[in-house]
Amino acid sequence: MEELWLVIKYVLLGLFQGFTEPIPISSSGHLVMLQNLIQLTNEGLDLLILLNFGSFIAVVIIYWHDIIRLAKNAVSYVATRDKAQRDDFDMVLYLIVATIPAGVIGVVFGDFIDERLDQAWLVGATLIVTGIALWIIRNLRGRRNEGQLTWKDAIIVGLAQAVALIPGISRSGATIVAAMLLGMKRDLSLRFSFLLYIPVSLGSMILSIDTLMEKDWSSIWLSYSLAFIAATIASYFSLRWFMGIMERGNLKYFAYYCFAVGFLAILFLR
Repeated sequence: MEELWLVIKYVLLGLFQGFTEPIPISSSGHLVMLQNLIQLTNEGLDLLILLNFGSFIAVVIIYWHDIIRLAKNAVSYVATRDKAQRDDFDMVLYLIVATIPAGVIGVVFGDFIDERLDQAWLVGATLIVTGIALWIIRNLRGRRNEGQLTWKDAIIVGLAQAVALIPGISRSGATIVAAMLLGMKRDLSLRFSFLLYIPVSLGSMILSIDTLMEKDWSSIWLSYSLAFIAATIASYFSLRWFMGIMERGNLKYFAYYCFAVGFLAILFLR
């Protein structure tokens, strides 16, 4: 019975992470609160490496055509210097540049963030910050397209992603807020945010391979596999749902949610 409950906990963790990863309510913050509520041990949370990879797969599936187009046109531009492919070449460069801040800060301050900033009440406070940011951009539409982006835009959105390493600050929320404040259209803000998620997530997975290899898989393979599948499926449908919400401009509801959960976490979770 105890083993069954542990499997259920892991699947719940996969569903929770998968659903909250694409939407701007901070998956890391919610996982800290979930850990507090169901008393999942730190050893169980090593599973997050795998769960994030499940979300990565879901994002790649949804944006597959964009990924292939950008890759083909970027390579073609290097070979032919065709001006029609310049925007896609620049987009690839901007995504690379925007990846750097989170990578550097994650390596330098990752342990500090994991050890000092994973308290449930603090997550509540940072969720409120996320809610305020979403409220500020709730009515913005933006006018800028891909061909109008600059290096400055890439750096600012990259820094926003780095700030989201703090639990409770949503990665998708921070990057979308930054992009929309810079005047990007909603669809471009969303696409840039999740294309930016791909190299960060893949890099985290590669750097964590040693951690996964060191685990004793004989007793946990079923729990980990089911949680991974749950995270992948939940991320796919959550992102599809969020894309519709972005198109309709209903970000204010996520702000309300962050305010409510943030205050409850501060009051009741320690």
